[in-house]
Parts: sequence; C-alpha cells; structure tokens
Amino acid sequence: MRSPIFVKFINWHFFEMPQEIFRVWKDFLQFNLNFFSMRMLLKTLFSPWHKYQYSYGRGFDLKRYVETFSFNAMARAMGAMIRTILIIIGLISQIFLFGLGVIVFFVWIFLPALFIAGIVFGFLMII
Repeated sequence: MRSPIFVKFINWHFFEMPQEIFRVWKDFLQFNLNFFSMRMLLKTLFSPWHKYQYSYGRGFDLKRYVETFSFNAMARAMGAMIRTILIIIGLISQIFLFGLGVIVFFVWIFLPALFIAGIVFGFLMII
C-alpha cells in the first residue's frame, strides 16, 4: 500500500533532511578545521616562521651567539604571533559556521509553520 504524499513530505522534511543538514554542517565544520590547519598550527606554534633560523656555527663567539640567538628568538616570536592570529581567525570562522548551521537547521524545521503563518497573515491582511 502506498503512503499518502503528506506522510512522505513529513518523513522527508522532518527526518531525512535534518540528517542531511547535520551531515553537510559537519562537513563544513571539518573543512574549516582542515582549511586553517588548526592541529598543525597548534603543534608548530613556537616554530620559527618559514623555518628562518641561523646556525650557531663552530666555536664560541659571544657576538655571533647573541646575534644568532636574537634572530632565532625573533623568528619564533613572529611565527607564534602569525600562527596565533591564524588560529583566532579559524576559531572565529568555526564559531560563525556553527551559528549559521544552527540558524539553517531551525529555519528548516520551522519553515512549514512559517509558510502557513505567511498564508494566514496574507489572508488577514486582505480582509
């Protein structure tokens, strides 16, 4: 026996599509994490930026040692600052995508009620 189209619509709108929305939402969140490489940025937070670093060389020369140490420390500080900024931008975009997904989900769930309310409100405006 075939089920009525209204039952199929209810099943599709309230059961099948929310699962699809959650799947797509999860994919967007996962893509954003991979796009900003959050895990890698956290692992290499204090690494030198673009691997800019000097070797200390052989022997001990205080001037060369201080110069090399200063440059390597600045390269690490610059790498930490830029990576921190990228992590913050990635987290902000992750929060934005999460909020947008919540909005899309609830708009989808309440869309039939909004549609019916719009029709009723339209008829009330005519009267």
